[in-house]
Amino acid sequence: MKIDTALMPSTFEVAAKVAREAEEMGLDGLWSAETSHDPFFPLVVAARETERIQLGTGVAIVFPRSPMVLANICWDLQANSGGRFMLGLGTQVKGHNQRRFSVKWEAPVKRLREVVLSLRAIWDCWQNDTALNFEGEFYQFSLMTPFFNPGPIEQPHIPIILSGLNPLISRLAGEVGDGFFVHNFHTPTYLKETVLPNIEKGLAKAGRQREDFTLQTGTFIASGATPDEVRQAVGAVRQQVAFYASTRTYKGVLDAHGWGETCFRLNEKAAKGDWDGMAAEITDEMLDEIAVIGTYDTIATKLATRYSGLLDRLIVGFGASERQDPGRYREFVQEVRSQMHT
Repeated sequence: MKIDTALMPSTFEVAAKVAREAEEMGLDGLWSAETSHDPFFPLVVAARETERIQLGTGVAIVFPRSPMVLANICWDLQANSGGRFMLGLGTQVKGHNQRRFSVKWEAPVKRLREVVLSLRAIWDCWQNDTALNFEGEFYQFSLMTPFFNPGPIEQPHIPIILSGLNPLISRLAGEVGDGFFVHNFHTPTYLKETVLPNIEKGLAKAGRQREDFTLQTGTFIASGATPDEVRQAVGAVRQQVAFYASTRTYKGVLDAHGWGETCFRLNEKAAKGDWDGMAAEITDEMLDEIAVIGTYDTIATKLATRYSGLLDRLIVGFGASERQDPGRYREFVQEVRSQMHT
């Protein structure tokens, strides 16, 4: 199993520092998320500061961007990183697409499928000088003149990692993607009973094998040096879990354990701004299934028990305070790698 970490910097200087430290620690990948900052810019910096570590978006929101714009960004990152770039794509939910990005929300799975296929058609045009002739329901690409064609690159295969939770996205990833980035809000039961079976259906449809595909995730970690510090960390994680559990898109994870009604109660409290009340809805039993909790000396073993034999890549990290202690984080990474037999 490959062990990765998140790249969530506020400045390019921080991105450079995190990238250098991650490579020096022996981590396998850096993933840049689209939250309060652009997901691609930090990877440009990381590519210049490193030589070995893989670089990916974890994830970039897909529908606000034209596939042609995405294709250009990815082609440049792949060429200038020496073939280390991975494109992680996520749809986000309806409300964010419509109200934050002001884009249409229509048939997201069908549309995402066209994005993946059109990206590959564009890249094939650039690499092999084939005619660009993609005709889909949502996207059509038929014009590529020499002036706008960046031409071939040394390592043209860019892995496309789709992200999500639900059965349809899982199946689509198995059919057309190079991997699947499972949302942090999950449980091992949901992975085994919902995500993996649907990925297998997609792989079978495309005539591919599980070895052709990468399954990866991050997870919620509540940890500390002492039991008191763990209890403090649990409070913050409980709030995070409550936030995600209030979204009906993620209700399937709760349904897998018979907790579906909690989603509706959380949704009502979120609408009222009752954040403390939301956290109280997340029981210890729920938290034990969704998060990994324990002192620093137990977390690596718990992660191995939870994910060994299930995943191909795991994003690991503590909170901000622990990340400010490179020595502690280095020990943690080494422990996880040892437990996972990497």
